[in-house]
Amino acid sequence: MTRVLLAPDKFKGTLTAAQVAGHLAAGMRSVLPDIETVVVPVADGGDGTLAAAEAAGFARVPLTATGPTGMPWASGWGRRGSEAVVELAEVSGLAQLPDGRLQPLTATSRGTGELIAAALDAGVRRLVVGIGGSACTDGGVGLLQALGARVTTQDGQEVGPGGSGLRQVHGLDLTGLHPGLATAELVVACDVDNPLTGARGAAAVYGPQKGAGPSDVEVLDTALTRWADLVALSTGVDLRNTPGAGAAGGVGFALIAVLGASTRPGAELVFELTGLADAVSTADLVVTGEGSLDAQTLNGKAPAAVAALARDKGVPAVAVAGQVLLSQGELTAAGLDAAYALVDEATTRQEALDAPGPLLERIGARIAREHLGGAR
Repeated sequence: MTRVLLAPDKFKGTLTAAQVAGHLAAGMRSVLPDIETVVVPVADGGDGTLAAAEAAGFARVPLTATGPTGMPWASGWGRRGSEAVVELAEVSGLAQLPDGRLQPLTATSRGTGELIAAALDAGVRRLVVGIGGSACTDGGVGLLQALGARVTTQDGQEVGPGGSGLRQVHGLDLTGLHPGLATAELVVACDVDNPLTGARGAAAVYGPQKGAGPSDVEVLDTALTRWADLVALSTGVDLRNTPGAGAAGGVGFALIAVLGASTRPGAELVFELTGLADAVSTADLVVTGEGSLDAQTLNGKAPAAVAALARDKGVPAVAVAGQVLLSQGELTAAGLDAAYALVDEATTRQEALDAPGPLLERIGARIAREHLGGAR
């Protein structure tokens, strides 16, 4: 029996990875009713990481935590035995901003720290923290405060939320950190190599995506520099230029420089959690995809990593996306035999956004005919 592995990422803003896979499977079965499909949703450490973990057997643990604006937000983390998955985007992400109103100076990472604390309270020994999709540029201070650190102004008061609060940062006391951190392993899913500060730092590169204008970027970079100076003084080690320190508005810096976390490529970590390599090995065809196949895809995004894994194991792979902006040469070099775009199936571009399900089913049928020998 023909076995197809469906391993897409989400189509951001339209469908979850599981929904994408469901529509593709329905289309394939319309041509090959007896086909066996195996669904392993993938992600790269940002939005969708927790969902991919849940699909792999992690149980979701609900928790109301602090959203990026300081308001309560219904979120959760994943647990499988003594291992946990925490997704920053689940609680401190852009999607949690009310009405999409960006708050570049005051958005906080506190909720992510609360999720980590809850996992530690539950006794987990290994935490995978996906830090993509952040709404904040606070250097991870909110996360640390939630875990028991005291980050204070000159008069001993806790600093305010967000990167703007770091302008007054003067003291750092780590004696109250959660005791579980002493024995737990922290692994950060991180796909960027930016330092914390400077021209390639968190504020300069990612601040504008979070609503920071030129003057805000200057304020934030100065504040993050002050924060990095304090951490170096307190810990005796200066890690502001460590690759990934600038990830998630400096949350990467807090995890690496203060909590001693290690970093791994996001897609690689998710594949490990989900057992993707074994699923690829037993497939006759791998189908991956995301909202847009473009130059960013080739820089460590999940579909490129899926295609590379399939190529290494000698299994053909194709991709599906809302739009495909890569040439056939680039697709081939990435390990993809073909790529299918919703916009090419739709009568209008808006149809691809409003009704992607039926389009995916048509593409699934095409894949069954063109790659699995289904009747035309």
